[in-house]
Amino acid sequence: MVDFLPLPPREAIRALNARGKVLSPTFAWQDVYADDHAAMFTVAKSAGHDILQDIWNALLTALEQGETFDTFSRHPKPLLVRKGWWGEAIELDPQTGEEVRVRLGSLRRLRTIFDVNMRVSYATGHWAHFERLKVVRPFLRYVAVQDGLTRPEHQKLHNLVLPVDDPFWDVFAPPNGWNCRCTLQSLSERDIARLQAAGEVLRFDAPVVTMRVWTNKRTGEVRQVPDGVDPGWDYNPGKAGHAETVRRLEAENGVELRGA
Repeated sequence: MVDFLPLPPREAIRALNARGKVLSPTFAWQDVYADDHAAMFTVAKSAGHDILQDIWNALLTALEQGETFDTFSRHPKPLLVRKGWWGEAIELDPQTGEEVRVRLGSLRRLRTIFDVNMRVSYATGHWAHFERLKVVRPFLRYVAVQDGLTRPEHQKLHNLVLPVDDPFWDVFAPPNGWNCRCTLQSLSERDIARLQAAGEVLRFDAPVVTMRVWTNKRTGEVRQVPDGVDPGWDYNPGKAGHAETVRRLEAENGVELRGA
């Protein structure tokens, strides 16, 4: 009997590698907004601490080895504790010059870092797949987890089917917020027929998007954020990550990567 090991998620690894080319310390999550994250790797409250490389290394290993959070957290925690990036501390806000009490490292923060980076890396890998196959699988289906814990706004999007290039996905492609577990699934015409035959009620018209005003307290920027999307997530993480990954590969290799 032969044991087949699952292949590492090549596109997701490539995406995390691309972001790891630029390690950008920040003080608050609002300092780097939305699709700017596609061009760098950052962690809030990392400014003034030499910890970004340690966290990125641990994330890359976790992605390559298919680690769970519990396994991942064992790698960076001793280094972070040794470097003093753990627990609460008084830190100088470089923007205001004020000393404030902040939460540095903790298992809860590591879980958020792990979850966000894994989901964004996988979303980037998925979007590369969507772009490559959109001639034969031209539709995307929004899939929300059916366990009662999903946000009501995201649950309403379950089974929405739109073309890959529909502008709706520019702001509603998951993850759509912190701890969002929604995903997109590429479909062909035959896939759609099969789902409908199985009893799935699919919708093919984008819902009306309502907006709310949100002010970034760090920058003063005022934005219109769609209802149901957390501030900072009002973009397409997979599409932005894929575009940045391709751009970096083209720059490094001096060639245009068509269909990458």
